Amino acid sequence: MARTMSPSKDVLVVGTGTIGEPLIGLLTDFKDLLGIDKVLFHKRTPLLYERSKVNNLLKRGAHLVVDPEAITAFSQLGHKVSYTFTNALERAQVILDCTPAGNLNKKLFYEELGLNTDKIFVAQGSEKGFGVPFAHGVNDVVLGTSPYIQVVSCNTHNISSILNTLDPGFRCLVESDFVCIRRANDISQNEGFISSPEVGNHNDEFCGTHHARDAVDLLQTINNFAAPVFSSAMKLNTQYMHAIRFRLKLSGDYSLEKARKMFQQNIFFSTTKKHDATRIFSFGRDHGYYGRIFNHGVLVEDTLHTQLVNELPHSRHTIITGFCFTPQDGNSLLSSAAVTAHSLLKPTEYKGAMEKLHEYLFEEI
Repeated sequence: MARTMSPSKDVLVVGTGTIGEPLIGLLTDFKDLLGIDKVLFHKRTPLLYERSKVNNLLKRGAHLVVDPEAITAFSQLGHKVSYTFTNALERAQVILDCTPAGNLNKKLFYEELGLNTDKIFVAQGSEKGFGVPFAHGVNDVVLGTSPYIQVVSCNTHNISSILNTLDPGFRCLVESDFVCIRRANDISQNEGFISSPEVGNHNDEFCGTHHARDAVDLLQTINNFAAPVFSSAMKLNTQYMHAIRFRLKLSGDYSLEKARKMFQQNIFFSTTKKHDATRIFSFGRDHGYYGRIFNHGVLVEDTLHTQLVNELPHSRHTIITGFCFTPQDGNSLLSSAAVTAHSLLKPTEYKGAMEKLHEYLFEEI
């Protein structure tokens, strides 16, 4: 049976949390650029303290979607309900699940809904196995190959981009090690804060933590090569930004200037002289879109270090080390927008739309 298109180019965002809320705003503000008819968003629970958030999203032009049994409660809070969840799922061409239940929702709703249609379903970084892993600017070739896309986590964006920047094609990488120094929780969250540094286990036999595993799986979509990547993780008692300490061993000669230029030539990286997350986070809050920095990473240029190693006759390697901040969830938002644009626009229009969004990437902070 032939697959059919949805009757509209509506987009449904499921969830209004740390990723869902700014994504709704981003898609609403740029809906004409991205080829969207309407932006719909599903909220499960009516909450008095979130009334202003929902009303602001409605004011921006988004349309509220709720479960049938919650219509009265949302209406009593003064919200205009446009669609039920079932109606919205039927209307939407692109469904972006921003909840920690993406895989469950796939089983409950999306798999049956996706039969014989061209709908695209997107989940976020925590939902491993939902679909093809994707990071805009790294493996855009996967777009259009599957109706199920997993936009990888913000740290996976950063790790994959570091590898892709210093070794495009992955012909020179001998080994790599990443330490993900993670914030305890987001500034919008009350739960999850810790009183002291907390280290994580190496549960993956080959990759250490899931951060390297996710990067390996992402990069395999490009050349079917299992890159030698290992990662460790720890949490700090901060709410500002993640940071990554990286160490790559590459065959060949890489001068410090060459490595620096490779980062500078990748539009998905911003460089900075600042050594603390506070000022970079503040820059994003003051100058970024929706308070976010869309770049995959912010390289601290002064920490970049190269070391030439002669191990065997005629064998020369370079070890490149440095620190790179991860701009929270901004890179995930950009990738979600890329999936949406690719699904709704013609190829030539998609390229132009993303170039417009690239104007929100910073060269320097």
